[in-house]
Amino acid sequence: MATTNPWKQFQGLLPKASRIIGTVASHNSNGTSTITLRDGSTMTAKGRGVGVGQKAFVEGGEVVREVPDLPVYSAQV
Repeated sequence: MATTNPWKQFQGLLPKASRIIGTVASHNSNGTSTITLRDGSTMTAKGRGVGVGQKAFVEGGEVVREVPDLPVYSAQV
């Protein structure tokens, strides 16, 4: 049954886990990967499905898949 509560409907639109894109810095012996984020900080995520030096999509602390390394542009308006 669908809810009529607007707040619950809004919460249903939000992702359930955090989503992050970063560069795989290394694979660890315990089955995790070290990910370098855009701001230079690092995090550890479960999984080693993406090669070192490649961009990875991390969701809920787990490496999900490889993502393309697209250029970033900045423009002043």
